Amino acid sequence: MGQAEFFDAPTGRRIAYHLTAGDGPGVVFLGGFKSDMEGTKAIHLEEWAKRRGQGFLRFDYSGHGQSSEAFTDGAIGDWAEDAMAAITFLTEGPQILVGSSMGGWISLLCARAIPDRIAGMVTIAAAPDFTEDSMWAGFDDTQRATLQQEGQVALPSEYDEPYVITRRLIEEGRNQLVLRDPLNLPFPVRFLQGTADVDVDMSVALRLLDHAQGDDLRLTLVKGADHRFSDSECLTLIEKSVEKVIARAMPD
Repeated sequence: MGQAEFFDAPTGRRIAYHLTAGDGPGVVFLGGFKSDMEGTKAIHLEEWAKRRGQGFLRFDYSGHGQSSEAFTDGAIGDWAEDAMAAITFLTEGPQILVGSSMGGWISLLCARAIPDRIAGMVTIAAAPDFTEDSMWAGFDDTQRATLQQEGQVALPSEYDEPYVITRRLIEEGRNQLVLRDPLNLPFPVRFLQGTADVDVDMSVALRLLDHAQGDDLRLTLVKGADHRFSDSECLTLIEKSVEKVIARAMPD
């Protein structure tokens, strides 16, 4: 899909990205935990954007893909900073955020920090507060002790090599929680969730819908869809959801 470009964020981290020029509002894809911008959903949306002549941005958080830094050096706040830097420096005007898994959490952090740059949002198996409510809450006593004493613990993953979870990831994540305080989303939002997702339980989507405040929030449950949410029907649903959000955000 061509060579990535790079920019240096104010933090000094070097962020890899692909930017497609087109009409606004632009669409920004925010990937998941240990994912990169070459994933199925990101590439599919880029092709969709090119067909429509829609501006589109995909990028790698630091410690992910082609961007600088080691994965184990990062935490949720760092990756949210990367996302906000990418939106600020690479796009103009309000954007539609499409956040997958952890990217859903980061989208919500962007909405809280730079609301004037967000015109709408689509989340796919959003995983807000997962470092606390899924990881930390799911650790047994041995894992918690290992994390405290050694500074990290390895978790098995069906996608790749084991996830190395650092103590900083857990502790810093507590500063980024979005389900404990009011969460205002004053723009069109579409939450998408598969019922067969074993990584993010359907209850998380229901909790997010109940917790968030806004006049145009909708949740779509797809029976049998898993966490990848990448089969042809799910990809079409993502497209249509983004199109609906654009139409609602930018009425004629």
